[in-house]
Amino acid sequence: MQYEANTVKEYIDQLPDDRKAAIKKLRAVINKNLPKGFKEQLHYKMPGWVVPFSKYPDGYHVSKGALPLHFINIASQKNFVALYHSGIYSDPKLHDWFVSEFPKHCKRKLDMGKSCIRFKKIEDIPYDLIGELATKVTVDQWIETYEAALKRK
Repeated sequence: MQYEANTVKEYIDQLPDDRKAAIKKLRAVINKNLPKGFKEQLHYKMPGWVVPFSKYPDGYHVSKGALPLHFINIASQKNFVALYHSGIYSDPKLHDWFVSEFPKHCKRKLDMGKSCIRFKKIEDIPYDLIGELATKVTVDQWIETYEAALKRK
């Protein structure tokens, strides 16, 4: 689902109460654990964390400098709460770590796409694991990973 919002607060204010609580908690966990240097903002019409232009002026290559380099987004979708983590998509070691840790934190089977982790049952969101995941990549490491991926293309 897409919400019409200009700020993260406006986005969250539109959510149903159960989703609002989950998104607020995810946001707090990510903000507490994400290494310094990322910037929180509404990105792709959902709350997200990006590498600011002040750190990486080129931004996301697809937008030719119009959008900052994204890293994490959270969203309330029609049937689930989603966490989009670009590091999981780009770094096989991080992906494998997360996949192996997930069953230790959640009784449900992992529902995951390339970078999207879907939580259909809000009560099963493994906030501690998401917090640990948030600590795993610094801004400089993310830029390095991103640029290495661009060179391979």
